[in-house]
Amino acid sequence: MFSSEVFSSGEGTLVATREVFSEDELAQLRGFPEPARAELIRYFTLAPADEAFVRKFRGQDNVLGATVQLCTLPWLGFVPDDVAAAPAAVVARLSERLGVPVGALRGYGAREQTRTDHLREIAGYLGWRTVDGPRWKELEEFLFARAMEHDSPKLLFRQACEYLSSSRLVRPGVVKILERVAAARERAREETWTRVAPLLGPRRQAELDEMLTVDPVLGRTRLSWLGTGPVAATPPAVKDELEKLAYLRGLDADTLDLSVLPAERRRFLAGVGRRLTPQHLARREPARRYPILLTLIAQSAVDVLDEVLLLFDQALSGPGVSRAGAADRDAGRAGPRRGGPAGAAGRHPEDRAGPGGRRRPGRRAAARRNRPRADAGSMAGPPRAAAP
Repeated sequence: MFSSEVFSSGEGTLVATREVFSEDELAQLRGFPEPARAELIRYFTLAPADEAFVRKFRGQDNVLGATVQLCTLPWLGFVPDDVAAAPAAVVARLSERLGVPVGALRGYGAREQTRTDHLREIAGYLGWRTVDGPRWKELEEFLFARAMEHDSPKLLFRQACEYLSSSRLVRPGVVKILERVAAARERAREETWTRVAPLLGPRRQAELDEMLTVDPVLGRTRLSWLGTGPVAATPPAVKDELEKLAYLRGLDADTLDLSVLPAERRRFLAGVGRRLTPQHLARREPARRYPILLTLIAQSAVDVLDEVLLLFDQALSGPGVSRAGAADRDAGRAGPRRGGPAGAAGRHPEDRAGPGGRRRPGRRAAARRNRPRADAGSMAGPPRAAAP
């Protein structure tokens, strides 16, 4: 059973492949997919030199089986163990070209060594290589660089396969690649901790841990409080955002220099912090918890400042905001704006959640600051002269 296979996580523990891929996904990764018509033409069309190469194998079963391997390697980056299970469209196309019966493939690969020997010859003919010691090291460095950007094992696996194929390296088994993926993820976590550890003195660690405990005044954790954005440009909303800004500046979040981490890593960690509950974060080991919280407060300092500026702008615009909003809703019911996206009626593209899912008010007021007004209480300009 595929789900019973295990691989090392890089920390000496064993992780089942089912924790990354389901049984159906593993079967797809190890077998033949159905080729599209364009793939049939691109990968399963034999050149004269290709045909001459495969005809040197003895027996119709070996000729057809070797041909399937020859065409499959550039297509998938590897050849499934059960060559006889190749898609019917593939076998029919190749058998017609070679003048070999379709049924000849059923006897191919009865001896595993035969199939392996053929694949070795075919890889050499096509200029493909197997992954040896130095090439494993190159793959590991590639995966480490990608793991510093994100932490998805499935995405890292796909990127590893793309790297191998572009380098004309025969893809090893799924478990072997997953072992390297797990090692790259763990190495990225260790490297992240090494880079941010100088910023994490005992005082800052205590302040970050306090974010995960319920504040008696707020009645909730500071982390939850920071993650809740304003829903309207009201004086209480402005006051709340100013309090958040003061709190974050008290943590020196606005001056944190996290340039030691790649921008993609910072965005990834901040996103993790927004998705996880305070309880989940509190249970994580310090080497994983503190980098997440550091990047989160640094990003929150930027987001909250942006919110404050937008709220002040809307609050200063006064009643004109309501009239402009009503006009936008009327325009939305009549149809999409000219030159604008045809989205939901009355919804402006700026009226969307800000970074991390914080709902931020519309930015239309920002454009109205420099718009000439006839008087302090009206958003309308002077009447236009009638055309002659």
